Amino acid sequence: MHKQLIYHLVAFLVVAIWGSTFVCTKLLLLAGLSPAQIFTLRFIIAYVALLGIAAFQRPFRWFAKSLKDELIMLGLGLTGGSLYFLTENAAMNYTTTTNTALIVCLCPLFAALLISLFYRDQRLRGIQIVGSLLAAVGVIIVELNGHFVLHLSPTGDALAFAACLCWAGYSLLMIPACKRYDTLFITRKLFFYGLVTMIPYFCFYPEWPPLETLLEPQTIVELLFLGAIASTLCYYLWGWVIRNLGAIIATNYVYFNPVVAILCAWIVLSEHITIWFLLGTALILVGMFFADKKKRLQ
Repeated sequence: MHKQLIYHLVAFLVVAIWGSTFVCTKLLLLAGLSPAQIFTLRFIIAYVALLGIAAFQRPFRWFAKSLKDELIMLGLGLTGGSLYFLTENAAMNYTTTTNTALIVCLCPLFAALLISLFYRDQRLRGIQIVGSLLAAVGVIIVELNGHFVLHLSPTGDALAFAACLCWAGYSLLMIPACKRYDTLFITRKLFFYGLVTMIPYFCFYPEWPPLETLLEPQTIVELLFLGAIASTLCYYLWGWVIRNLGAIIATNYVYFNPVVAILCAWIVLSEHITIWFLLGTALILVGMFFADKKKRLQ
């Protein structure tokens, strides 16, 4: 019971940090960096950090044990890295931020469906399904924030849905990866392939921010936070949480992402909190309680 509580607290902490990256990313965008540049720089920092840590690991391993496993690592780099961030950011060029966030933050539902197709033992049943649906409704209320109008955009919404499926695919691929490799190796390979699969993008869009922008103290601090904390530490801990809680229960914590993002925007950017935010947050908390009820009672 004590260990289970730690796993849940770590899952919440990771999602809280990921939610706070909204503010950092927005400040970097205002400083002149593009989403692709921010993603690449944070993954470079993360990969170098993990490579340095792994250098002390014995035996040190560059590649997975088989081609099939190496392809799984490539899939993790795509779904949890480059393809996820590119589709999410591209979606905001065609549709509203609300639409994008709303669709992407519903990824636990799609993850549960996808994982259920491959792993019978990880299916949600009964009260867990009700809890997941309540949490999903809570996310919708938080994101809409009292403005119950959606501006549909087929292209943008399709890209946001693709990002949602990417994270669901990442959750699915983490299951076999965690069974065969340690969390440090998986996380390092994820960052490596996340960077490698960004190469085609920069072949078409080779622009890079000026050096003076990158050397600004505030930019350095924000990039270090995104790279060292939100990427290196959080992706490692997320793999550890999935290994111990299971992919579906862990992914349900993504429902808290918009809650933390709005709280950080309220604190740092002076954005408003409404009664709808409080109602949605309450539904997420109740939904999460029931979504994990069966597991805790075992």
